[in-house]
Amino acid sequence: MAVRGRSGDALFPRRPVRRRDGLRGANAGAEARAGGTETPGGRRAALAEVPLVGRSVGVRRWEPQVIAHSQYQKSQRISIFLSMQDEIETDEIIKDIFRRGKTCFVPRYRFQSNHMDMVRLASPEEIASLPKTSWNIHQPGEDEAREEALSTGGLDLIFMPGLGFDKQGNRLGRGRGYYDTFLRRCEQHQQAKPYTMALAFKEQICDQVPVDEHDVKVDEVLYEDTP
Repeated sequence: MAVRGRSGDALFPRRPVRRRDGLRGANAGAEARAGGTETPGGRRAALAEVPLVGRSVGVRRWEPQVIAHSQYQKSQRISIFLSMQDEIETDEIIKDIFRRGKTCFVPRYRFQSNHMDMVRLASPEEIASLPKTSWNIHQPGEDEAREEALSTGGLDLIFMPGLGFDKQGNRLGRGRGYYDTFLRRCEQHQQAKPYTMALAFKEQICDQVPVDEHDVKVDEVLYEDTP
């Protein structure tokens, strides 16, 4: 797993990460708010207070890193989240997926359980017409017939959201276990594990994220780290 930030041309390598005391992006304010809250719920509440500014500006600055990434370049079947208010905007990456002729899948959550499918998106323009969930994000309707990724060949790459991440690849989600459960289903339905890549603000990088035995690590975390 690797944690990579942007600082000129200095990028952290895509190999299993060892502890690096000089890791860029471990924001002191975020650590002060998140540090000392030992439970996932406490850490989740602390990170929710961290101001995340320049969502669209930030992603435009380092979008070229995402689309130039070797895993992105070679992947044909890609899952990507539709952003909530406190997450990196993914609109431009979604547009690039379609420009390159790749197949795009987006999450469809079932809020009565921790079940999530990745279903095919027809076009970037379709997003605005999709119904909104209680989380105020667009997603295809639960009863709408859509191609599901795991029943039609699986996925090569999964872009993952989260509230916080640490140097070991641990991820703090929103407490429902959607992605952890889905990744275990991937192991059952496809031969090769999809590569997982998280998109984060530098304020979301912490020294340690509390986890349990059900949590699945992220292969790589990308975050914007420009003054």
